Amino acid sequence: MDTNSLFRLDGRVALVTGGSRGIGRMIATGFVGMGARVYVSSRKADACEATAADLGENAIPLPADVSTVDGCRALAAEIAEREGRLDILVNNAGAAWGEPFDTFPEGGWDKVMNLNVKSPFFLTQALHGALKTSGAGGRPAKVINITSIDGQRCNPWETYSYQASKAALIHLTRRMAAGLIRDNIVVTSLAPGAFASDMNKAARDHGDNVAKAIPARRIGEAEDMAAAAIYLASRAGDYVVGETLTVDGGLVNASLGVSIDG
Repeated sequence: MDTNSLFRLDGRVALVTGGSRGIGRMIATGFVGMGARVYVSSRKADACEATAADLGENAIPLPADVSTVDGCRALAAEIAEREGRLDILVNNAGAAWGEPFDTFPEGGWDKVMNLNVKSPFFLTQALHGALKTSGAGGRPAKVINITSIDGQRCNPWETYSYQASKAALIHLTRRMAAGLIRDNIVVTSLAPGAFASDMNKAARDHGDNVAKAIPARRIGEAEDMAAAAIYLASRAGDYVVGETLTVDGGLVNASLGVSIDG
């Protein structure tokens, strides 16, 4: 057993959508550190280029808008022009929308569901050939969907479409896993809790206060997210199929309920 290489990603080619900031950047940073060549993708070209420059020569900026099926197919075509295969796909690009129930708009529903559920499916579909080529090489290719603990439990905010989208993506992960394992493509998901980011402003701006409700007594750090993603992407995670790995300091699975007497 070569334990020294279990978590290495040397020679692997990865694509991280929404990779220029937040959780996507944490994952991209971890992958580069473990030896992968990582395509960093997001809508804003300048953000992609800045992040890739920070991460070094093994990070390549590849701006794209995956909010539409055409955008997903265009990104897949770009990858095909540059690489003969794709070993790791991280479907991280996402959106949120919060508004009271009585005024919650159709636009806020569609934007979130399209980017958070529809796009991971159709981008994976568009990259199926490249992933299948990788899987044919002996080691499985990996698809990691970034879900959320908000798909596992209710939060107090009126983010109806976001919570529904993440629950849907958790189940879609299982269904995709059941089909793609036949092509030696392993599909899993990561469900982050409180990590500081532009999407999670509460954790970013009020981390100490947020931490009080978390069993681990702190919010997540970049290393926590990178380590979980490296595990799933590497040889260490090859036999983990269809699983959602919850990375939240115990909020979902280690919180005590409230006892109501009488």
